[in-house]
Amino acid sequence: MTTTRTRAVLVALTATAALALTACGGDDSAGAPHASHSAAAGATASASAGAHNAQDVSFAQTMIPHHQQALEMASLAADRASSAQVKDLAARIEKAQDPEINTMTGWLKAWGEEVPMAGMDHSGHSGMAGMMSVKDMTMLKQAKGKDFDTMFLTMMVQHHRGAVEMAGTEQAKGEYAPATSMAGSIVTGQNAEIKEMNKLLGKG
Repeated sequence: MTTTRTRAVLVALTATAALALTACGGDDSAGAPHASHSAAAGATASASAGAHNAQDVSFAQTMIPHHQQALEMASLAADRASSAQVKDLAARIEKAQDPEINTMTGWLKAWGEEVPMAGMDHSGHSGMAGMMSVKDMTMLKQAKGKDFDTMFLTMMVQHHRGAVEMAGTEQAKGEYAPATSMAGSIVTGQNAEIKEMNKLLGKG
């Protein structure tokens, strides 16, 4: 009887020890990839934070509100424009610039820099190249049909020229490769749209 009871206790202890070792091994195997992933993520963040200069920060902090105003202008076209070409252009502007805002926001957060707030009236950016004034935006919001088309195209040409100028500065003085690459895309894409808009205005 005593022997039977002793065997039962030994079996129970052995099973408990096995479960503990299994659980321990499971923790180690699950924890190792996690630790490795965290280390890799930390290294990537550090690399991103160190591979930029003041110009890169300035580019992102000014281009975000610049793009935000372009999106605000483009969003008006669906209900106010009379030209299908203007509506199509506005949709393409939204499709191109919204992801760029998200990308630049990510850079600034990784760098520990201030991110411009969305929904601003942009009155504080009136001196920025190509930015529309509050009065300009009010006029655009009140326009409809062909008047809207002409006003939208004229304003967006000016707005794009400002973005091209800002992007050119980033190409010349920036250090962060993804930022200078985006700047190059902005120069190429928006110069092409300027030609398109001038053609629609009869200036091409």
